[in-house]
Amino acid sequence: MAVDPLIELRNVNKYYGELHVLRDIDLTVGKGEVVVVIGPSGSGKSTLCRTINRLETIQSGTITLDGQPLPAEGRALARLRAEVGMVFQSFNLFAHRTVLENVSLAQVKVRRRRKDEADRRSRELLDRVGLLNQAAKYPAQLSGGQQQRVAIARALAMEPKVMLFDEPTSALDPEMINEVLEVMRQLARDGMTMIVVTHEMGFARASANRVVFMADGRIVEDRSPDAFFTNPSSVRAKDFLSKILKH
Repeated sequence: MAVDPLIELRNVNKYYGELHVLRDIDLTVGKGEVVVVIGPSGSGKSTLCRTINRLETIQSGTITLDGQPLPAEGRALARLRAEVGMVFQSFNLFAHRTVLENVSLAQVKVRRRRKDEADRRSRELLDRVGLLNQAAKYPAQLSGGQQQRVAIARALAMEPKVMLFDEPTSALDPEMINEVLEVMRQLARDGMTMIVVTHEMGFARASANRVVFMADGRIVEDRSPDAFFTNPSSVRAKDFLSKILKH
C-alpha cells in the first residue's frame, strides 16, 4: 500500500442511466506516484479520471484528496480543481488569448496572484515545457504538440497536488507525441503525483510506478509495469496486450 495516500477511491460506482461504467472501484494513489491506467475502449478509464476532480459525479462510494472528501460544488469545488491539474485529449486553450495569457489567467482569477507574479511563473513553466519563445503567440499559431505542452504548463501553474492526464496524446500526430511524453516523463522524474490514462505503453513501462488495467468498469489488475507487461495475470489483460503489442 502507498505510504502516504493522496487520492483514495473506495467502492466507487458510476452509472450513465442503465449503463454501469464504474463498478466498485478501489484505488489508492500515494504522493509522488505515477499510476498509468490502461484498458480497452469503454472500460471506464476516462470516467475514472474525471471523477477525481468531480467533472463526473459518482452514485456511491467515496473519493478523498489528501484526506478530504471531494466537495460537491461552489467555491470549495473550485479550490479542489486548483489542487487537481487536468490535461485532456483536446487542449481547451483560449483561442483569443496569447500563450502567456492562457497560462496566467487562472493564476490571477483562482489563485489571486498579481498579474506580474503570474506572468513570471508562467514564463518559468513555459521554459520548462520548452515554449518560452512562443509566449506571445496565439494557440492557432502552434502545433498540436505545442498546444498540449501549453495546456500542461497551464495546469502546473496552479501548483496542483496531482496531475490527471486523460489520453493527452491521442489527438496528436505521431511525430508530436514524443515531445508531450517527454514533458510528462520529466514531471514523473520530478516527483509529481500523476494519474495517466493513455495508450502509450512505452510511457507506462518506463515512467509508471503502477499499471492499473481496467475492463468493463472494473480494475482487473493493479501491478508494477514490469510484472504487468511480462506476466499479466488475467485473461483480459493477456488478450489486450497481445492485440496492442503486435503493432
